[in-house]
Amino acid sequence: MSYPTPLTTKVSNPRLRLLNKLKGGEFPLMTFMAIPSVRMAQIVALTGVDGIIIDCEHGHIGDDAMHNSVAAISSLGVSPVIRIRGPAHDIIKRALDTGAHGIMVPQINNAEEAEQIVASSKFPPQGVRGQGSAFPAIGHGLTTPEYMKTANETIVTMIQIETRAGVENVEAICAVPGVDLVFIGPNDLAQSLLGYVPARGDEPEFVAAIDKVVAAAQKYGKWAGRMVNNGTMAKEARARYDTVAITGDTKAIQNWYISEFDVARS
Repeated sequence: MSYPTPLTTKVSNPRLRLLNKLKGGEFPLMTFMAIPSVRMAQIVALTGVDGIIIDCEHGHIGDDAMHNSVAAISSLGVSPVIRIRGPAHDIIKRALDTGAHGIMVPQINNAEEAEQIVASSKFPPQGVRGQGSAFPAIGHGLTTPEYMKTANETIVTMIQIETRAGVENVEAICAVPGVDLVFIGPNDLAQSLLGYVPARGDEPEFVAAIDKVVAAAQKYGKWAGRMVNNGTMAKEARARYDTVAITGDTKAIQNWYISEFDVARS
């Protein structure tokens, strides 16, 4: 059954900054947030970033911080995305009930896993998501009935490709209706393919894997993204990707201090 998704939706909501920029081909910039703080969420949201990925997989983020961060980020006109810790139905439901504008699901290996994620992300008849919270509509600037009518076609479902199996099955994953964006996790992908991190970036197997993921996304009309370490890499990625995430809060803080202390001691 064909139905509108974020890739094809005609819904217009100015609050959905990430979706609007993706649809406009504007190369939105994202970053990861691992520190559980409303103030950190606000500080990062005021940098000019388009989407903040609240990292509930590897970050120090619990349920309270997840809810509070989504509220803080969305109130400042930036799109909150939650990277959940796994594809379980209850985890997806909990994340979406914060009012997140999208979810990112790590280490997806095959189409069956992708289909399960899509089903858990969408209300019937397209999926099996349940409704019972007033909170998600707030993050979209809508009433609950308005949110219910539009959520299926405006919440961006991001699938991470970061394993050998994910690369092998990426065409089948991208063919799944409701998968909106495939996002390359270069460190886990390097560990899976090469046995070490980080990749140099010129290893034939690693380059071939990246090429395969991007080609599959383009073939099936999905958006493609990846993580990069800095603005220079982000600028270079614009030719191939629809969006990137430039490192995260913990690295940004460390890198700034290390650089400035090196200058001070020189």
